Amino acid sequence: MVPTWRLRAAFARRLSDMYGSEVPAYTTLLDVAGEVNHEVMRENADAERLGGIDRITAERHGAIRVGTPLEMGQAAQIFAAFGMYPVGFYDLRDATFSAVPVISTAFRPIDAVELARNPFRVFTSLLTTADRRFFDADLQDRLERFLSRRELFTPELLDLARRAERDAGLPHEQAERFLALAVVAFKLSAEPVDRTWYAELERVSAVAADIGGVSSTHINHLTPRVLDIDLLYQRMAARGIAMIDDVQGPPRWDGPDVLLRQTSFRALAEPRKFREPDGSVTTGSLRVRFGEVEARGIALTPAGRALYDELVTETDLRSADHPHVTRQDLARSIWQARFPGDERRLLTERLAYFTYQPATRPPGDRRQPPADVDGLLADGWITAHPIVYEDFLPRSAAGIFQSNLTGEGTRNATVGGAHYDARWLTETIERPVHDPFELYAAQQDESLALTLRALGLTV
Repeated sequence: MVPTWRLRAAFARRLSDMYGSEVPAYTTLLDVAGEVNHEVMRENADAERLGGIDRITAERHGAIRVGTPLEMGQAAQIFAAFGMYPVGFYDLRDATFSAVPVISTAFRPIDAVELARNPFRVFTSLLTTADRRFFDADLQDRLERFLSRRELFTPELLDLARRAERDAGLPHEQAERFLALAVVAFKLSAEPVDRTWYAELERVSAVAADIGGVSSTHINHLTPRVLDIDLLYQRMAARGIAMIDDVQGPPRWDGPDVLLRQTSFRALAEPRKFREPDGSVTTGSLRVRFGEVEARGIALTPAGRALYDELVTETDLRSADHPHVTRQDLARSIWQARFPGDERRLLTERLAYFTYQPATRPPGDRRQPPADVDGLLADGWITAHPIVYEDFLPRSAAGIFQSNLTGEGTRNATVGGAHYDARWLTETIERPVHDPFELYAAQQDESLALTLRALGLTV
C-alpha cells in the first residue's frame, strides 16, 4: 500500500512539476526561494523555529476554483484521499473593492504529525452564482446551465479517491493511476474558450470568467514557502519578474512573525485558443495564473486575531490621512507601538498558540513544580514552542486576487448578497468544515496535558 501521506507528498510534487512546465516563471520563483531559504538558514540560528528546512523546502499550497456545489463536493472527495480536509471559511466577496464573487475553504491535513510529514494545502474557491450583486437571474441561469454540462473529475478518479479515503491509501498500481488522473484534472486545458461567453463573464468579474467561462479547472497558482519574503521580493524584481505592489498581511517589523505574509508575481499573458462567434478558432492570450509565495508565522488565538484586525483597521484609517506614506511604513509604526514584541508576551497574554514540553532538569533537583503554566515556564520546568499558522487571511487572499485581475469588474450595490457561511458549506459538501482556532487549541491543550502528566501534575 502507498499510504495517504505519501500520496499527498507525491501529488504536491507532481503538481509542482506540471505547473513549472506550464509557467516557467514559477521555476524561477522556486529557485529564488531556495536561495533565500539557505541564506537565512546560514545566518539565523533560529531560522527553523517555525519548521525544519526539509519541511519548508517541500512546502506548497495550491489554489483552484470551481463553479458548483457538486464540483466542490467532488474536489473535497479527491482531497480527502490525500488526507486533506476543509479548514476555515473565507468570504472574499467583500474583502476587496474588486468583484471577487467567491467563497473559499482550504483543504489541508489537520493532524500535527501529518502536517509535519507534508503540509500541502489547496485553497479552493466556489463561485457564488446566486449572489445578485454580481449575477442577475438571466446570467445566473445561463451560467449554471453551462457549469452543469461540464465534467471536471472523471468517475474513475472519484472512485479511486473513495477507495483511497476508505483504505487510507492505495496499492501501488492504483496509486499511480490515481495520481496521474488527479494531476491531469488540474492541468490547463487546450480546449478553445468561447470568446463571447468569456467576455460577458469577464465584464462582471475576471475571477468569474476564469471559473465559469471555461470547460475545466486548473491550478491557478502554486505557492512555495520562504523564510524572508521581502528579500525574495527584491530578488525576483532584480531578475526582471514583475511583482505585485505589496506584500500582503502583517508588516515586516522587529517583533515575531505571525500569521501569514504573501506576495506574487503578476499574472502572465498565456497563449490560449478562442472560438469566435463564426465558429472559427483563433489564438489569443489570457492573464489568470500567477506565482505566489508565502512566509508563515505563529498562529494567533481569537484575541490575537482580534488585535491583528484592529491594527489593520487602524492602518487603513491612517493611510487615508497620510497618502504619501507607504502602507508598510505606517503599519510598522503601529505594530511597534501596539503589538507584543516577543513570543513570551504573546504567550502570557494568551494571544498566540504554543505547544509545551518538559524541560531537562538538573540531576538531584527535588523542588516541587509550581501549579500554574506561567510559573512552570518562568522557573524553567517546561518550554513553549510556537505553533505554525497553517491557514489563510481572507483580505490577503482577496488582495492577491485583486492585484492580478485585468479589471475591477462590476457589482450592483443596490441589492443584497446571497448568504453563505461555514454551516452552508458543511451541508453542501457533506463534510465538516473545521474551525482553525479549535484545531490549534486542541493541539496546544494536548501537548500541555502530556507535559503536566509527565511532571506528575493534575491536568
